Amino acid sequence: MKFDKVRWGIIGCGDVTEVKSGPAFQKINNSELVAVMRRTGGLAKDYANRHDVPKWYDNADELINDPEIDAIYIATPPGSHKEYTIKAAKAGKPVYVEKPMARNFDECQEMIGACEEAGVPLYVAYYRRAQQRFLKIKELLENGAVGDVRFVSSTQYQKATEDVLDPQHLPWRVQPELAGGGLFFDLASHTLDLLDFLLGPITSVQGFASNQAGYYRAEDIVTGTYRFESGVHGVGNWCFTAFENVDRNEIVGSRGKITFSTFGNEPIVLTTASGTEQWSFERPEHVHQPLVEAIVADLTSGSLHCPSSGVTGARTNWVMGEMVKNYYQ
Repeated sequence: MKFDKVRWGIIGCGDVTEVKSGPAFQKINNSELVAVMRRTGGLAKDYANRHDVPKWYDNADELINDPEIDAIYIATPPGSHKEYTIKAAKAGKPVYVEKPMARNFDECQEMIGACEEAGVPLYVAYYRRAQQRFLKIKELLENGAVGDVRFVSSTQYQKATEDVLDPQHLPWRVQPELAGGGLFFDLASHTLDLLDFLLGPITSVQGFASNQAGYYRAEDIVTGTYRFESGVHGVGNWCFTAFENVDRNEIVGSRGKITFSTFGNEPIVLTTASGTEQWSFERPEHVHQPLVEAIVADLTSGSLHCPSSGVTGARTNWVMGEMVKNYYQ
């Protein structure tokens, strides 16, 4: 499958598409945003007018089957990812789907199967895999900056946000039927996928999830331990009802450690017996853009080199599912 220019359609032109992702499709060479869709037609029309998009729809099937659209970006909550991915695959169109890839690993497998059967590629929006900040960490690890990697520790905790305090108007991110879980699925998925990128697949995992604050039904605290295919050990703690916001990862090796955040833009810090080194990177204006560039490069060359695929995205869903399965059994 090869295109001279990739003509995109977006299903779900909500907040994430305003700055993080949407404009990237218009700024990349050999890429064009042709149409957007939202169930509320007035909002789709408004988005199209503000972003100079030629067409808008209030029906996903119509967008998917538009002959002037080559590829589909699915930017809806996870509960609809499988449905739209399968429909796009049957229409013969490559898919770029938001993270987490789906509500659970089984849905991910169905999505992969549909795309394989149709012969179309499937990409997942774990955009950190293509950002220079995290490529630098991967380079340091591959060059032996910390020696042999022994373990990784990840900690994320934050205050409860105002939008989860009203039980009558809860955001989809804390509704398991729409999101697959709670904020752990929405936020920790970034870290767990990033660790997969940096250290390889996690092959063994145990976890425990609870709801301690009672603001909503989904889990609000998760602890996990895991082992990577390489033998590296890992531990993670995530809490979404704490007193302050912390985001920290440490990759520890035989000769040093690398400290970095998943969501912040603090410097990457390498610590060894010789002292410390730091690297800072400017955050991209549109954080999806480096990954979308890799996808467009795939689709215009007929290659498959993009670092975030359906297979890698499904691995992250499997890890999360294993960590919270005690809570949802």
